[in-house]
Amino acid sequence: MSEQAHAPVAVTGVTGALGSRIAAGLARHGVPQLLIGRRPGQLPELPGAERRGPAAYADAPAMRTALEGASTLILVSGHPTGRRLEEHATAVDAALAVGVTRVLYVSLVGAAPDATYRNARDHWLTERFLAGTGARHTIFRAGFYAATPAALADEELVVRGPGGDGRAAFVTHDDLAAVIEKVALDNGPNSPYDGATLDVTGPQALTLHEVTARIAAATGRPYRYQPETLDEAFARRWRQGTSGEQMESWISWYRAIANGELSTVTDTVPRLTGSPASDASAAGWWPAPNTAW
Repeated sequence: MSEQAHAPVAVTGVTGALGSRIAAGLARHGVPQLLIGRRPGQLPELPGAERRGPAAYADAPAMRTALEGASTLILVSGHPTGRRLEEHATAVDAALAVGVTRVLYVSLVGAAPDATYRNARDHWLTERFLAGTGARHTIFRAGFYAATPAALADEELVVRGPGGDGRAAFVTHDDLAAVIEKVALDNGPNSPYDGATLDVTGPQALTLHEVTARIAAATGRPYRYQPETLDEAFARRWRQGTSGEQMESWISWYRAIANGELSTVTDTVPRLTGSPASDASAAGWWPAPNTAW
């Protein structure tokens, strides 16, 4: 680890599944951290880490205060569909204003202006903004999380949606965190990861039938996938009172899988961490049904 890596690293999203793993990994390496959150009392206590906040991405003054003294910002994406660019841009501007010199941003595989998945289009916008700042940065385009189908399941543990027989290279939170940790530790002035976009995926592309079968085997609970047509998916969500924006996000998640837009398998995990990418069944954390954003 270079001398620059000893300057504090600011980590967001630490109360979530990804940010908590990143922060814990950096703590094991003795990296001083600033843990940023809207509810600092809920942030973990880690060796060498200071809890900062309350600070939300959209609150520029609070973010500047929380990020004071950091060298690197690890920006785990916020949740609000349609407002990610504004929130992320505010957070990045605040970071640069107080002297942060590098941003590590968690995006999505397939991020593009014409991506099927609604949120992938949001992420592409943030990527463009970040590139335009001129700051040192690395973009991690994560595959869909292996744990997400469990959160999409209903009370009967059925994952219903218009995903057809498409495939996606689901990635575990642990693998993604390990890749980000590796890059964060390599903070020399000539890091090979500056300006890089890294696609981070699992070891194979799985159908929704296959990934739910793996979740069932790992949990001992009868998760399964039931395909829907677009009309069926729309009608069911409409009856549930889902907003149009959220409906587009939810349906387009499945349609991106059906179209094969997240089926590419990369070697990023083994190449950077030295360990094989984990099978979806090894996610190790399974959210409750009906908890997906």
